[in-house]
Amino acid sequence: MTLKNCIALAMLAAVASAASVAAAADQPIIGLITKTDTNPFFVKMKEGAQEAARLKGAKLLTAAGKSDGDNAGQVTAIENMIAAGAKTILITPSDSKAIVPSLKKARAQGVMVITLDSPTDPQEAADALFATDNLKAGILIGQYAKASLGNKPLKIATLDLFPGHPVGIARHDGFLQGVGVKKGDPALVCMQDSYGDQAKGQTAMENCLQKNPDINLVYAINEPAAAGAYKALKAAGKEKSVMIVSVDGGCEGVRNVKAGMIAATSQQYPLKMAALGVDAGVNYAKNGTKISGYVDTGVTLITDHPQKDVTSKDTQFGLDACWGKK
Repeated sequence: MTLKNCIALAMLAAVASAASVAAAADQPIIGLITKTDTNPFFVKMKEGAQEAARLKGAKLLTAAGKSDGDNAGQVTAIENMIAAGAKTILITPSDSKAIVPSLKKARAQGVMVITLDSPTDPQEAADALFATDNLKAGILIGQYAKASLGNKPLKIATLDLFPGHPVGIARHDGFLQGVGVKKGDPALVCMQDSYGDQAKGQTAMENCLQKNPDINLVYAINEPAAAGAYKALKAAGKEKSVMIVSVDGGCEGVRNVKAGMIAATSQQYPLKMAALGVDAGVNYAKNGTKISGYVDTGVTLITDHPQKDVTSKDTQFGLDACWGKK
């Protein structure tokens, strides 16, 4: 190879390198921070964000708290993502109030903040919210339980999230509204926090059965907690006499509905939340347009035993659409 050819090749390599650096500089950087990286709901949300980022040519940074409620871990993730150049941060807040100062700092530095699944308190602490209508999700399963059990006297156990979280409050209140029971009603024989965890859900159900062995209806904040409740009920020989209703609509949860472990679940769509969030982040990076307000990403009641006047879809629909894969 001649000296002239070597120089030409070197110049081409330099141009290519410069072009690559420029392209990287123009690539939108978007952060996704979930409550945990183990809950299947958030695993699916991350998958949705990764696919949307790939399709849109964006760079996705991801992080999660160590457990549901880990605000400190989410604060650190926000700081790291800002330092890495993220112009949009998508977050499912573990603590709706404690995270607000960190989000305020991020927005002051020009970062657009979109909450997914869970709002902040106040909701206006973020630019936008993409989420299930959690009150409606609770109402649907409450209406279903009421229609299914008819005039049978209710003895209800609620396996909630943890105190103060807006998603947990909305689903719990919606369920009570749907089933026609007010707070303080003697039909509410046990209320326990499950943190949305299967093992904690099982323990919570065991505690409720010790308190009142005649429970006939269980509301679970999500399907992992519902699976824990079913395990406790089965161990007590009560799995056929107690109805479980829940929220999530993940593939495993829908299979549990099909198997009869859960009577009905309200299906939500984290893939849609994530994809919409990434799209909004890319648009902001390209033209500076911020999205604002609340976007309802939908909810569908899933059961194989439909009830009159309660709109639902069967488990085949639920499996085809679980968490938004349609």
